Amino acid sequence: MPTLTGRTPAEDAAIVPTADLVGDVEVELTLLGRHAMHSSQHTEDRQLDRSGYHLLGRLERTPLSLKQLAEAFRLDQSTVNRQVNALQKAGHVERIADPDGGTALLIRPTTAGRRALRRDRDVARSQVARVLGDWSDRDVAALHRLLRKFNTSIEGLEGTPWPRS
Repeated sequence: MPTLTGRTPAEDAAIVPTADLVGDVEVELTLLGRHAMHSSQHTEDRQLDRSGYHLLGRLERTPLSLKQLAEAFRLDQSTVNRQVNALQKAGHVERIADPDGGTALLIRPTTAGRRALRRDRDVARSQVARVLGDWSDRDVAALHRLLRKFNTSIEGLEGTPWPRS
């Protein structure tokens, strides 16, 4: 079955990108990171900073210990502890005993934390929707497919399927 390029998946996989193409992609990824930081994180409509948004997004799946969060984000445990403390001070997370009897405390979102995450996610999604407003469904689907492929390639190289199950 042909892909959007008109080639089969096997034909697409056999194409090795040139250094120029890889360089072009790197530039666009750099710009994407810059645009994402400037457009979505720096608005008064958002309640959470970038780290809080990501931590709560991970914790909404299941409570985790500081060590588990540090491993998931590839950060020093003291860095994650500072970020969690800020979330806790704002009333967005709480520390709880491990229901499985482990010795480490687990961190989980509070009702206020889940509400802030939902609100910020709605703001972020509305900003993305504005950017994609004049795109066709086909183009949006192609972007999604390629971004997912890119991210799963990173996850495969790192040996970590997180945040996907």
